Amino acid sequence: MGNYPEHELLQDGQASSAGTSLSPAEIEALVAERFPRKAYCTVEDWLILHVDEPAESLARVRATGLEPMFMYSHCVIYDGHGRFPPGGWVRSTLCKSFDGVCLFETRNTIYVLVGQGREMKASLKTIFGLC
Repeated sequence: MGNYPEHELLQDGQASSAGTSLSPAEIEALVAERFPRKAYCTVEDWLILHVDEPAESLARVRATGLEPMFMYSHCVIYDGHGRFPPGGWVRSTLCKSFDGVCLFETRNTIYVLVGQGREMKASLKTIFGLC
């Protein structure tokens, strides 16, 4: 994994067994079946970031139908809408759903997590400081 700007991430990171090893064609078919009207972006070297904030802040996020989680990746493989260049980084908006394996949904995009990544808790300051 790459170098992170905040020591907090290095201390709290835990290996995750999530991620897929499907081929690009299999990924395209999976997303088309599960989320037929959404753009998707495949990423590797990824982090699932669980927001570490007071319970009342987390409850406000959940009240909007979202989960207090973000996805960050050091390496975009493919973006169906061309927003993120291959090899670039991306940080998602708040999570709408996560299947616990490889499909991380936001309001506008499905992020397909390729290979093994990490999950950790992080403050919003740390999350928004990643680039």
